[in-house]
Amino acid sequence: MATEIKVPTLGESVTEATVARWLKKVGDAINVDDPLVELETDKVTLEVNAQAAGTLAEIVAAEGANVAVGALLGVIGAGSGAAPAPAAAAPAPAVAAAAPTPAAVQSAPVMPAAAKIAADNGIDTGAIAGTGKDGRVTKGDVLAAIDTPKAAVPAPAPAPKAAPAPSGPRAKADREERVRMTRLRQRIAERLKEAQNTAAMLTTFNEVDMTNVIAMRNQLKDAFEKKHGVKLGFMSFFVKACLVALKELPAVNAEIDGTDLVYKNYYDIGVAVGTPQGLVVPVVRDADKLSFAGVEKTIGELGKKARDGKLSMEDLSGGTFTISNGGVYGSLMSTPILNTPQSGILGMHKTMDRAVVVNGKVEVRPMMYLALSYDHRIIDGREAVTFLVRVKECIENPERILLDV
Repeated sequence: MATEIKVPTLGESVTEATVARWLKKVGDAINVDDPLVELETDKVTLEVNAQAAGTLAEIVAAEGANVAVGALLGVIGAGSGAAPAPAAAAPAPAVAAAAPTPAAVQSAPVMPAAAKIAADNGIDTGAIAGTGKDGRVTKGDVLAAIDTPKAAVPAPAPAPKAAPAPSGPRAKADREERVRMTRLRQRIAERLKEAQNTAAMLTTFNEVDMTNVIAMRNQLKDAFEKKHGVKLGFMSFFVKACLVALKELPAVNAEIDGTDLVYKNYYDIGVAVGTPQGLVVPVVRDADKLSFAGVEKTIGELGKKARDGKLSMEDLSGGTFTISNGGVYGSLMSTPILNTPQSGILGMHKTMDRAVVVNGKVEVRPMMYLALSYDHRIIDGREAVTFLVRVKECIENPERILLDV
């Protein structure tokens, strides 16, 4: 018996996917739960597994095809992989004899009053079945036809939005490679542009002396890893520092919904992760309830899932504030773009030794620039600057994080 392979539910607000790669060929033997095909949505890449054992008999949706939820991807059949027999043609519908054809109706006589009313109202009496004697079309028949609403002619479906046309002949086309944008990359582009178009985005900067947090990490990292089974990184310090600042300045953890401001009494922190497919932002849920070890473990697990392409919709949905670390790539300073509908994003950067004045003396210290991009519609400049100052204070004096001050 043939089993259809269909596009599963893709998650909230996701209705379409692209067939990225078939993992089986027509004729391949298949076991239950074998991965068959990879689908790429604008958020994640997911595998569709076999619901039955057999042989891949047919591939309906080729690689690169756009498919909606519930669409047919292929067919699993029994045996050696022969294509399933075509479905039997549906029997022709029986001809109804009750309704007269327009030609037959046209021969019926029309009463004079009915003919005048029909002419005045543009009614074709040939399409009216007469109810009078010998099938005559009466005045009542015409009036009934006028009162009966005409069947609405369905409006033609809007043409699908065409992709931007190529820019035309290129002088060095033979030395270029043209690759179709992945659905994830298209979605990233749309969301980043949406953030610029809708939010009153502004960025404020500060710098932080990493001396004390580096010293604390060096002192405790071996014992931390031995006890918790995970390395102590700098990201957990910044997550905890942001939590201190977010609790003091709730507008940075809020969002605009229509004409309402939504203040969130929970802290789901998005951590931007670069992958070969593009930037994704998995979310550390209820980060304020996690220990340093809990934050590090969660970030490590999400990072691995991101690199392996195993993130789920749940991993990526929601989020109240985002942290992006461009420093791992060597960035000295940048202006991160908001992850809408969030109102704030913190940008971390490369730590570099710089000459700074400390207590009236010039010293070389490991310094990092911090950037906070924020939506000025909801966050005032005072709040944005204060937020960065609190993060700076917590990193320069890590004991503040432990004491929540």
